[in-house]
Amino acid sequence: MPKLIVVTREGEERELDGADGHSVMEVIRDAGIDELLALCGGCCSCATCHVHVDPEFAAKLPPMSEDENDLLDSTSDRNEYSRLSCQLPFSAALDGLKVTIGAED
Repeated sequence: MPKLIVVTREGEERELDGADGHSVMEVIRDAGIDELLALCGGCCSCATCHVHVDPEFAAKLPPMSEDENDLLDSTSDRNEYSRLSCQLPFSAALDGLKVTIGAED
């Protein structure tokens, strides 16, 4: 099973089992990491699932949509590796993907 590495806001690193067909947000939520709120449930209408993607994996991710880009503009913690985890499909091709949960706005 592919692994997703999540760094919490406190700096704790957790290795999670992910499954094809789930988003990065769903893998994190299903693991019980509550600081990733994902208030909209994954329909790309908020920025509460904001993560910073490890630069090593940035090129392996699907392009950012205009909606995702606009929503990320609402967060003060945005950087060049910011993504909404609900918009990142997880698969074996992303085994070892490391994300850091964005700061709470």
